[in-house]
Amino acid sequence: MSITVSTPGRICFFGEHQDYLGLPVIAAAISRRIQIAAHTTIQLGFRLELPDIQSSINIPFDGTPLPYPEIRDYFRSGVNVLLREGFTFSKGIAGEVRGNIPINSGTSSSSALLVTWLHILTQLADEPRQLSQERLAELAYVAEVLEFGEPGGMMDHYSTAVGDVIYLESQPQIHLEKLHPALGTFVLGDSQEPKDTIGILKRVKLGMLDIIQKLKSINPAFSLTDFEITEVSEFKDFLSKDDYILLKGNLSNRDILREALTVLKTDNELDHVRFGKLLTDHQTNLREAQRISTPKIDRMLDAALNAGALGGKINGSGGGGCMFAYAPHKPERVAEAIEREGGKAYVITIDKGTSLR
Repeated sequence: MSITVSTPGRICFFGEHQDYLGLPVIAAAISRRIQIAAHTTIQLGFRLELPDIQSSINIPFDGTPLPYPEIRDYFRSGVNVLLREGFTFSKGIAGEVRGNIPINSGTSSSSALLVTWLHILTQLADEPRQLSQERLAELAYVAEVLEFGEPGGMMDHYSTAVGDVIYLESQPQIHLEKLHPALGTFVLGDSQEPKDTIGILKRVKLGMLDIIQKLKSINPAFSLTDFEITEVSEFKDFLSKDDYILLKGNLSNRDILREALTVLKTDNELDHVRFGKLLTDHQTNLREAQRISTPKIDRMLDAALNAGALGGKINGSGGGGCMFAYAPHKPERVAEAIEREGGKAYVITIDKGTSLR
């Protein structure tokens, strides 16, 4: 039996560095994807060719859980998670991985790869099961984040697995809404600057969690969900200048997302200009409060806006990687402007989630 599965990358519209704080996010799947073409074999084990990066994977398997010779070994963790779900593999699986999602650039290439791998495994197991896109997302989160004790939320897994535009709440329980706004083209810009995803997540996440704990000791009623941004001045004397700016930035981003959700869910014609402005407002906070932007990405965004984009922001954890601009008109001109600043640009649209073909 031979099958092919593909899964999109993603961009985060609103809620960057918010989901792990219990706040919602709005994200979208993009028209750059990873695919795996695979088939069962007589020889046990998992063998994959990765020609895009001139590599290959060869995992011996005897039916028992696999060890992790290195951290973030998602091919093995995907197998282990499915073993715990009752799947068995008495035949081998061989295949090829190809994709055009920028790697390690904030567009969720690792989550897309893992969702694709899980989708393949569930179809080539001894007793195949067609899991829902949402269930594949949940299992991918377990395999990528929980299995290795890493920081991070569930946005990447849901947005790549489910596709289109999603609104996601992670607390007090998972709440997922699929949105279908009439959005035009975007331009994704890869700065080609390396980024330290884990390091930035730890700094921004743990820094904010420390602030929340301190504020709850002062006012037990404090909540990122409920406190108005105008009320936080009472905490100014208890926080350092940087912590106070970070707190206000998070609350501002929360409010920007709430307004954006209204814009995206409107029954009337979408306000493209307002949508773009909200993206830029979010970027201002990410640059000045979370401090995750870079001078090069700032130049790429400025160039995109000057070329006619309606708004834009850094994408992902930051410190490098990608930005994107909303460019429903003349996206090629925006792409050229980004490339003049040293980025690699891709015109993209919103795309469907993980799919079998």
